[in-house]
Amino acid sequence: MMAANVNDAGRDGRAVQEYEEFVTVVVGKQMFGLPIDRVHDVFIASSLTTVPLAPREIMGLLNLRGRVVTAMCLRRRLGLPDRDEGAQDMAVGLERNGESYGLLVDSVGEVMKLSTDTHEPSPVHMDPAWVKLSRGVHRLDDRLLIILDVDAVLAFDAEARAA
Repeated sequence: MMAANVNDAGRDGRAVQEYEEFVTVVVGKQMFGLPIDRVHDVFIASSLTTVPLAPREIMGLLNLRGRVVTAMCLRRRLGLPDRDEGAQDMAVGLERNGESYGLLVDSVGEVMKLSTDTHEPSPVHMDPAWVKLSRGVHRLDDRLLIILDVDAVLAFDAEARAA
């Protein structure tokens, strides 16, 4: 993660400001940010093949341009109720340890470029389960953008249970 250091001066003597870019997604009424350098694709998740005995967060497998991708539901990962049947799931393509994942979300928003100066730790009143999956927040004019820790979100297997 980049650290803000506005005291560093550029060649012309002015302060240099650092930025982070995020792909925004919405789940329920909450907006989340995924670091743009971790996002490979954005696509509509369709034709899921279920996986017997998989964790509840795993919705199934799908074929994305010849690659087998594990579809993981961010709603379930966050402990939120499922969406109504028939709602179209958008997915954000991510990788972890050489494996491809499609993180199912309600909708995908825009790319936001935010100053590292506005990055804050997770609020003390935030759900502890969400805190474990986040890297802090950015306060926007009208809402809070929770920055997701992609590795923590995708660590649903034995290593997550051991942590």
